Amino acid sequence: MTDAEVKVVIGALLHDIGKIVYRQGNDKRNHSKSGHDFLKEEVKLEDEEILNAVLYHHADMLKRASLDEQAIAYIVYIADNIASAADRRKNDSENVGFEISTPLQSVFNILNLNKQNYYYAPKMMSEQDGINFPSEKKQKFDEHFYHKVKNTIADNLKSLDWTDEYINSLLAVMEATLSYVPSSTAVSEMADISLYDHVKLTAAVASCLYGYLQDKGIADYQTCLYKKAEEFYKEEAFLLFSMDISGIQDFIYTITTKKALRTLRTRSFYLEIMMEHMIDGLLEKMHLSRANLLYSGGGHCYMLFPNTSKTEKIIQNYIQSLNAWLLEQFQISLYVAYGYASCSTNMLKNMPEGSYAQVFQTIGEMISEQKMHRYSAHELRKLNTQKHPDYTRECKVCKKIGRLNEENVCKLCASIENFSKHILFDDFFSVSLQEKEGSLPLPGGFYLEGTNAKNLTKKMEKDDYFVRAYSKNNLFTGKQMATKLWVGDYTTGKNTDELAEEADGIDRIAVLRADVDNLGHAFVSGFANPANQNRYVTLSRTATLSRQLSLFFKYHINQILENPTYSLDGKETVKPRNATICYSGGDDLFIIGSWDEVIELAMDIQENFKTYTQGTLTLSAGIGLYKSGYPISAAAGEVASLEDASKGNPGKNAVTVFPDGCYHVVQDSNGLKKEIGDGTYTWEEWKKEVVGEKYKCIKTFFDQTEDRGNSFLYHLLELIRMRKEKINFARYVYLLARLEPDKQASPEQKENYKVFSQNMYRWIKNEKDCRQLKSAIILYVYKKRREEDESNGIE
Repeated sequence: MTDAEVKVVIGALLHDIGKIVYRQGNDKRNHSKSGHDFLKEEVKLEDEEILNAVLYHHADMLKRASLDEQAIAYIVYIADNIASAADRRKNDSENVGFEISTPLQSVFNILNLNKQNYYYAPKMMSEQDGINFPSEKKQKFDEHFYHKVKNTIADNLKSLDWTDEYINSLLAVMEATLSYVPSSTAVSEMADISLYDHVKLTAAVASCLYGYLQDKGIADYQTCLYKKAEEFYKEEAFLLFSMDISGIQDFIYTITTKKALRTLRTRSFYLEIMMEHMIDGLLEKMHLSRANLLYSGGGHCYMLFPNTSKTEKIIQNYIQSLNAWLLEQFQISLYVAYGYASCSTNMLKNMPEGSYAQVFQTIGEMISEQKMHRYSAHELRKLNTQKHPDYTRECKVCKKIGRLNEENVCKLCASIENFSKHILFDDFFSVSLQEKEGSLPLPGGFYLEGTNAKNLTKKMEKDDYFVRAYSKNNLFTGKQMATKLWVGDYTTGKNTDELAEEADGIDRIAVLRADVDNLGHAFVSGFANPANQNRYVTLSRTATLSRQLSLFFKYHINQILENPTYSLDGKETVKPRNATICYSGGDDLFIIGSWDEVIELAMDIQENFKTYTQGTLTLSAGIGLYKSGYPISAAAGEVASLEDASKGNPGKNAVTVFPDGCYHVVQDSNGLKKEIGDGTYTWEEWKKEVVGEKYKCIKTFFDQTEDRGNSFLYHLLELIRMRKEKINFARYVYLLARLEPDKQASPEQKENYKVFSQNMYRWIKNEKDCRQLKSAIILYVYKKRREEDESNGIE
């Protein structure tokens, strides 16, 4: 980045820093002046251009300033206006003025026609003690909190150099301190955009504007951006860009049964950090920072670029080089598709109506087209004429022909397997131009290494091959520190055999797959509401939504597994889960653990997600049970079909577990009839009716009946499955009668039987109850079952 490009980004990121100073109270200056003085006097920032960008980013100050027509203050001024227009939208209040103590409102308040008014507690991300859930309680900020935020920022800024090598560290400081600080405290405006999200978007816009103006040869910023701002808002100065990796699932599940769990986690992490490396590589070629990254997760990303011919050429050449490298390393397993669309400031504000959604539609269509026509004729000829030095040996993991080790594994697959120890124990990952033993290759001739804080500091100071670094779930600032990666990395470190042994009842593991329902629609149209003229359909809210979801799946997920709450048996204290997160990011997750704990943690995740998103978004999931030696790759595919069954439930928002192979007919919201598997339930139905009612009833009775147990339940289960034959109903009634306690039984036992038998008679007569009863019986016998009791028809 040039010196001017660096100053534009820093000026934009710091332009509203005075709000923190001003909101401490007793400050008679406006926040522009407060920020200028804070940076100059306390942080000791000496650059006049950056200081002027902070001081003159509002029109009332700018019109009285004596600035050069090329001053970056004009860029920061209009970038702030563009970002503000996108996030500071009038609410329905008729009040005026400011309430500087107001907390941040939740962006989920207005998602998918929601009408709640929830707030976040005043916190810094660096001091979180659990998930900061939105709440009806309006816990106001006080002067002490803003004072603490200001001092934290000041201490961190003093350690940074004002160069491009430290811009991403500056971003990390802002994220850690300002993520729950509202950008606007105007009573008449929504306060659901954090100050961090606002300054980050301002920096992205400012960077794009500088690149666009340079390309157009416009040197008079004052006239173009200040005097004729309304005209400029119509110019398509921006390019919204998206990149999407295909083949992720197949790549992740290319594993052997040996060390499958460890290898699966490593492959997932490798792909995630490879995506971040691709993003950083493209941003560097564009002379941009990670402020221009709007969203990244699950192999997808969105970035904001200047709309220039140079930008398009860089994109095309970069993606071409990426795919050439992927072909060389992984053959056709992985592929990067991309799409982009030009847009104006007005379009980012959804003016005219529908233009915002059209931008995303254009990008989506371009990506879909590329996925259908991946390779050129030249690339296809090259693929079909490849010659290998040895056609007799192929890697037993990836099936690629080449040199193998003594275990018949290629160098790359061996390195991926060995890298697992870094995923578990290292907090930092560096990118280098030098290959070392155990490093993993990255596009462009780079290599990935795991390291610790001490060694990373040495690399930053002395290693000429050092390029950049990523920290994992920790704030760390320094030279060429790319970003803090939120990583769902919870694990007990146990293998599948150990996880199966830890299960309560039968020795089994379970595989959980889940993802968010209708997320694409939420991103594009989730804030649309004709009742308020769609005023909240903005890029800032889409970016805020995506960041909140990434936080949940990449960061908060660890806390949910570490601090469980739900128990099938109603236990008050539950130890950390016997499970391992194989991957969790973007909008989906894949977890393996002891079978009963996976069922419980799925409920924890669903309940936390419901609270986190205020019920505006839902999850659908599949849970499959397996012996510990069952191939994980095969289990993944089977559980994916269970997840699909949940997606087929009307309204989705469901979980599929213990599929019985039978189906029942339901009607969806359009009145269409469809078949749903017998193991598919809404989360509420599973929790309250399957577990809370039927499983609890069965458990209460059989736990107190020593001479009756699983054999009776196996028989009951078969009779329920064949209940449509009249003779089986009679057998069912007879079997229940045999369970009646004798005369010597206690009153409590007799009452338990009375409740149990009445329920069982009632449930057998209803289709819905029968479905639930089958699942409840299977759940109970699995909780009580041992290996020697295995051949009873419910494997």
